[in-house]
Amino acid sequence: MRRHGTRVAWWQNRRKPRETTVLGRRGAAIPAVPVPAVPVPAGHVLRATGAGKKIDEAVLLLPTDVNVGPGECVVLRGPNGSGKTTMLRILAGTLPPSDGEATLDGSPVDERHDLTRTAIAALVGAPATYRDLTLVDHLVLIDSTWGHVGESADDRAEEMLELLEINHLEERFPHELSSGQQQLFHLAMVLIRPSSILILDEPEQRLDPDKRDLLTRILLDRKAVGASLLIACHDPAMTEALVDTVVDIRVE
Repeated sequence: MRRHGTRVAWWQNRRKPRETTVLGRRGAAIPAVPVPAVPVPAGHVLRATGAGKKIDEAVLLLPTDVNVGPGECVVLRGPNGSGKTTMLRILAGTLPPSDGEATLDGSPVDERHDLTRTAIAALVGAPATYRDLTLVDHLVLIDSTWGHVGESADDRAEEMLELLEINHLEERFPHELSSGQQQLFHLAMVLIRPSSILILDEPEQRLDPDKRDLLTRILLDRKAVGASLLIACHDPAMTEALVDTVVDIRVE
């Protein structure tokens, strides 16, 4: 077990993002949460221009334009099967478009390129996990991979689990979690990475109302320090709190 006890977290001595009041789904203000100051690299512009996807004769996504500027939240909207997840994969650099183009600062977005890997953190589908690593061990591994210095990776991992209110599960293994706990853990795996753009596919799924409000507060605080968000979301309260631009995905 890792050390526990009273300590001043490293983010508590940093300048806090500006305060905003956001109403949750019950009409009460969502309480502010102390968000660990994961570094946010300089702002980038993520753009899809007429981006579409076909496989043989199957149309997965009709040509669509999307523009995500620094500090902006863009929400993709459309019925099931319209291609929202396909667009997220294209703009995360994991799926090349068959029509149009997807660019990051004018260069093709590709998860194999350093620019894409350092700028974008994406949760589109369940990330890979290891049966013999605990939750905190996963986050320490991710944190260490990205070369964080200063406070220990253990501290940052524990603080991220605490932020998402699953720190009591830190010594559990991923396969031991409930579906809602797994979703929070997957979000932690993405949020601990330094990135300027978060791409999230239905981040609210499997979360209860209180946890959805918590996630909304966390994402708002990321926006307040300059991060951009590109999400597909079916939760009206979360969408209303976060959105700057809505992109409707067309279907034939």
